[in-house]
Amino acid sequence: MSRIRRHTPPRHQGRTTALAGTALLALALTACGGSDGGSDTDKASAELAAAQDKDAKISVNLTGKNAQAGEPVKVKLAEGKLADVTVADADGGKLSGQISADGKSWISERVASPGTAYTVTAKDDKSRTAKASFTTEKAGQVNKLTLAPGKATTVGVAQPLSIVFDNPVKNKAAVEKQLKVTTSNNTEGSWGWIEDYSGKDRVDWRPKEYWKSGTDVKLSASLDGVNSGDGGGFFVRDYATHFTIGKDQRAKVNLDTKQLTLLRDGEEVKTLPMSAGTPGGKKASWGGTTVLMSKEGTIRMNSETVGLGNAYDKMVDYSMRLTWSGMYAHAAPWNAAHFGNANRSSGCVGLSDADAKWVYDQVQVGDPFTVEGSGHKGDPAPGNGYGAWNLSYDQWQAKSALR
Repeated sequence: MSRIRRHTPPRHQGRTTALAGTALLALALTACGGSDGGSDTDKASAELAAAQDKDAKISVNLTGKNAQAGEPVKVKLAEGKLADVTVADADGGKLSGQISADGKSWISERVASPGTAYTVTAKDDKSRTAKASFTTEKAGQVNKLTLAPGKATTVGVAQPLSIVFDNPVKNKAAVEKQLKVTTSNNTEGSWGWIEDYSGKDRVDWRPKEYWKSGTDVKLSASLDGVNSGDGGGFFVRDYATHFTIGKDQRAKVNLDTKQLTLLRDGEEVKTLPMSAGTPGGKKASWGGTTVLMSKEGTIRMNSETVGLGNAYDKMVDYSMRLTWSGMYAHAAPWNAAHFGNANRSSGCVGLSDADAKWVYDQVQVGDPFTVEGSGHKGDPAPGNGYGAWNLSYDQWQAKSALR
């Protein structure tokens, strides 16, 4: 899975470390007009007005060369009303924000990024301006992430939007607030935090029900400057991806009849004999709903990598991954005598060469594979592939950090 390049203006990196403070800045008079002459009273009034103008002040919560990263920028005006505030980094990137209803203060919508120099320019309702600058501390540790599915891909109706983080995420709510999913048809869905099979923190967004074909999905992860918490560090960039939902097709694996059926738009396309995992032990297949994670073609399968000793070590064709723990659908010509008759594999769904090729050519990443019948070893964990569909929607929503 590729990492997504940032689309917001880049920020200049490499600054010094910091503490937040407050700077009082005189608003310089930039728009005072008048005649060359005038009475002594007029001149005295002008001098008094100028003095009063010089006394007008703003305060900024972040100051100096060691300002605290991950905080919003706050600007306050002592007198009058703010007309405009700009907070820009050295490369032209800006933090947008809002002026309060009373015009006395402004706060940025996003936080200040680590290792970045900012200039604050404030203008009041009398066209006076003031400037301040500060530099945030460098990130002592940087957190990164991996997105699935990849950018501009077409996937099946069960594919979740999945984010795996390099480092732990303690501030889950703060991170989740910055993750925005938009769809072309207002699909209802929820984020849920789980443990990835790798042991890393992971958050997935799944719809309430399977996606509708043709849905366009976009993710905006506005994480630059967000602190993921102890042991995780700061994010120092934004991420984005988009994908489209393809054909509505679903695979059904029946352990009782020893058959695999492919459905498209609710109609049966083809039913094929197969042999799944041997029931009653570690070689049993996973039950419930898994999701096709990848089409890997011809790969080496070694039983020692999945805790089954020296049961097998061979090259396998038309391999379709269903879980991280090693469950696949694939060609298994050595097991031909059991197709349609008995479940005698080491956990995978085995098919003839011809049938495996047909399934491989038809399915797409993100298609659900639902295993029904007796003899399986239960549902895989949500992080063992994409197992979120084995939870009710209420159970899934409860895994959101914002619930």
